[in-house]
Amino acid sequence: MEKSDKTGESKPEAILRLVSEEKISRQKVLIERLRELGYSVTQSTVSRDIKKLGIVKTSDSDGIVRYMVSAVRFSDKSIFTAGVTSADYAGNTAVIKCRAGTAQAVCATLDTMDYPDIVGTLAGDDTIFVLMRSENDAKHIVGKLRKELQLDD
Repeated sequence: MEKSDKTGESKPEAILRLVSEEKISRQKVLIERLRELGYSVTQSTVSRDIKKLGIVKTSDSDGIVRYMVSAVRFSDKSIFTAGVTSADYAGNTAVIKCRAGTAQAVCATLDTMDYPDIVGTLAGDDTIFVLMRSENDAKHIVGKLRKELQLDD
C-alpha cells in the first residue's frame, strides 16, 4: 500500500478524504492535490482509483457538480450485502438486482475481484448484467451470491 511521506495515509484514503473535504470537480485538480501530498500519480491510475472506490461525479447540495463519495461506500462484502437484492441467471448471463443507485458501486467492486470466468459486466442504476464464459459459470456465481448474501432463491 502506497503511503505518503506527508500524511501517512494510503492513496485510496487520501482520495476519499480529498473528495469528502474539498469541492473537487475535475480529475486534474485531484491529481494536483495528490501530488502536493507526495503521491506519484497519473491520470489513468487516478481514474482507476475513482472507479474502484465508487466515487461519483454529481451535484452537491449547493448545485456544484463535483466528485463525491458514493452514498454506498462499503468494504467488498458489505457493499454486496447492502446493495444486492437478488441474483439469477439465464444462459451464460447472470443478472444481479440491486437497490436503486447502488448497481454501479456493486459492479465496480465485482470488477476488482478478478473472477476469471467473468467476460464483462454492465451496470445500470439497479441492475447488473454479468456475461460469463458458460451457463455453469453463471449458475455458480449466482449460487455463491445467494449463499453468501442469504438471498431467497
